Amino acid sequence: MPVSDSVDRESGTETGGEETPDGLPINELFHSLQGEGTLAGVPSTFVRTSGCNLRCWFCDSYHTSWEPTHAWLGLEEILAEIGTRDADHVVLTGGEPLLHQESVDLLEALDERGYHTTVETNGTIYRDAPIDLASISPKLESSTPTPERAPADADAGEWETRHERDRIDVDTLARLVETYDVQLKFVVTDGDDMPEILELLDDLRDAAAVPIRDDDVLLMPEGATRERLAETRTRVADLAMEHGFRYTPRLHVDLWNDAPET
Repeated sequence: MPVSDSVDRESGTETGGEETPDGLPINELFHSLQGEGTLAGVPSTFVRTSGCNLRCWFCDSYHTSWEPTHAWLGLEEILAEIGTRDADHVVLTGGEPLLHQESVDLLEALDERGYHTTVETNGTIYRDAPIDLASISPKLESSTPTPERAPADADAGEWETRHERDRIDVDTLARLVETYDVQLKFVVTDGDDMPEILELLDDLRDAAAVPIRDDDVLLMPEGATRERLAETRTRVADLAMEHGFRYTPRLHVDLWNDAPET
């Protein structure tokens, strides 16, 4: 795994008019350390689904978004694979895992078995599911693909308008914040991103019926390789200190660079 296959780029389902198999399109299932956020360093089992409704130009999971690949695994197969890993923490990630209704079934099964779960989501889709930590990464304007900043051979023209239209949904973000324990994790390149982050936080605080603390806001340096992180990490750490937010590393990149299954 992964097994090459096609996923509809909006819905995350198979293309070609065939019936979608039961289960989830799984791009990777592996054991590693959580590399980001408040649980950085915790041994974790990662379940990475394929398919995403957005197209960040710097996506570090290219084969779940721009060129989605996967194997279809049933719920019991996924649970069996998780059971072979020695970790109480499961990270459901993607792609965008909440595209798939079946992700709710998986989270319910994990909850019944006593696992602690983190869901990595872009914050544009709400699901009613047992989630211990919703790790929400709203996508800033700097994530929008353009012909100048998109993966090679990618159809940036198709996705530029769609991504920019769909990347922020304040009502959905507010609902997620009101329902779950959350961390708001922003991928930051430099200080030019900060006005948009601050404006979005103001809008979200106005919309949500619960407080959003500065401690809930994490700034993470943009970069999927050690070389790129070396360019961004220090200025993002400085921005976190300046604004009173938390800084989160990308431990998996520091440790293993851009290797798969890390």
